[in-house]
Amino acid sequence: MTASSGENSAERKSSLSGFAPLEAVLFDVDGTLCDSDPLHYFTFREMLQEINFNGGVPITEKFFSEKLSGKHNEDMALVLFPDDIEGGMKFLADKEAVFRRLAPERLKAVNGLYKMKKWVEDHGLKRAAVTNAPRENAELIISILGLTDFFEALIIGSECEHPKPHPDPYLKALEALKVSKDHTFVFEDSVSGIKAGVAAGLPVVGLTTGNPEHALVEANPTLLLKDYNDPKLWAALEELESAGKAVA
Repeated sequence: MTASSGENSAERKSSLSGFAPLEAVLFDVDGTLCDSDPLHYFTFREMLQEINFNGGVPITEKFFSEKLSGKHNEDMALVLFPDDIEGGMKFLADKEAVFRRLAPERLKAVNGLYKMKKWVEDHGLKRAAVTNAPRENAELIISILGLTDFFEALIIGSECEHPKPHPDPYLKALEALKVSKDHTFVFEDSVSGIKAGVAAGLPVVGLTTGNPEHALVEANPTLLLKDYNDPKLWAALEELESAGKAVA
């Protein structure tokens, strides 16, 4: 499937109006609240080269996007160090520590995030952050972005029975907020995350902040956006509001 045909497919499915009246919005963290993938890629590339991974040849952005982005640390350890998972987990713990050290100066919100935040608050909706990132990373990112008081729940993949791409983290979020999947939607930026939301029976709005559009389309998002300023998002939200008033 080409990117252009994928975009047409995404637009044909772009209505959120069937989920009115809306009760909650769920957000992934990395790549969805902030464009953190470039920092993750930089950290991986530098640290893997230091240990002579792949013969010292730096990993490519394509390798990062396809093999690592959005995945849980245990899955990444399996990709990078299939013969030494324990050593792989230690490497990843060190990598996450370096990421956290660099994050405060390098992370910025995805364009339009605070506009979306205000819309959610103005409509009195419940909200949770749902991520495969380690809790320390997620809490730091949310704090850097000034969103600690915005989220009512933080769901961590490793604290569920199965992380994304399994539906468990999103199902746990619905339970934590006491809302219905029929009146909730998700913002995600990775194939793994979109698959998790879809598997949980939720409509997923995909953001192309760090992953190729064609890959995201294949995970079946309801809508695909550049960022929170994308006119397609606000048209869909306007339709959703109109549908909610009709239901009321």
